[in-house]
Amino acid sequence: MKLIFAVLCLLSSVLLRAADPPITEQELVRRTQELYDSIVSGNQAPWKKYFADDCTFSDEKGRTFDKTKLVADITPFPAGYSGAIKIDNVISRIIGDTAILSYDANETETIFGQNLKARYHMTDTWLRRNGDWQIIASQAHRYYEDPAIGKADEKKFPDYIGKYELAPGQTRTVAVENEKLFIERNSNKEEQNKKQQLLPETSDLFFRKGVEGRILFHYAANSKADSLIDRRNNEDVIWHRVK
Repeated sequence: MKLIFAVLCLLSSVLLRAADPPITEQELVRRTQELYDSIVSGNQAPWKKYFADDCTFSDEKGRTFDKTKLVADITPFPAGYSGAIKIDNVISRIIGDTAILSYDANETETIFGQNLKARYHMTDTWLRRNGDWQIIASQAHRYYEDPAIGKADEKKFPDYIGKYELAPGQTRTVAVENEKLFIERNSNKEEQNKKQQLLPETSDLFFRKGVEGRILFHYAANSKADSLIDRRNNEDVIWHRVK
């Protein structure tokens, strides 16, 4: 009798699972959009509902939250602030009791009449336990965007022209062409040299299109540029002027 009872219990469990269809991409997107729509008002209810008690959330700033800290971080926008986040470019993988949703989150924000935009890429892992689908892990990163182009002080361009060395055989040349500033990497012969325009963020701070980081120049006591600084994530790689 015990064996028959165990078989009947197993069969009942299988039938209940078969009657509980897997979640759909459409439903995952709906729930995710509900989460983002609740941010402006600071409504914590969807975050309590859709995130598992033992979840982990890693944001674009490198911070990691448990559920308590995550929910506490959902607060209403201050006065003068408004915005929205819309989901785009969705990819899902749903296998058994696990679903992975990967998507872009496009944010628009207005701060006292000034409009800002940002793009993030998110990956959420949903897990079905006891018949409920909840997010067990979520990770975000922010897409790099070039800064706005500023005004360069073209009178300083002649100060920057020259060759800068990182190590023997590793140099960069700065030149002016048609009143525009360019930088070219000169390395081993088998490597292809690459020329890029230095675009001004401010009169003395430059960036390259699609390249994270900044280029600036250090002046010696004689008021001449003696080194080129490649600033990456607030750390500097120094190229010393050799010509």
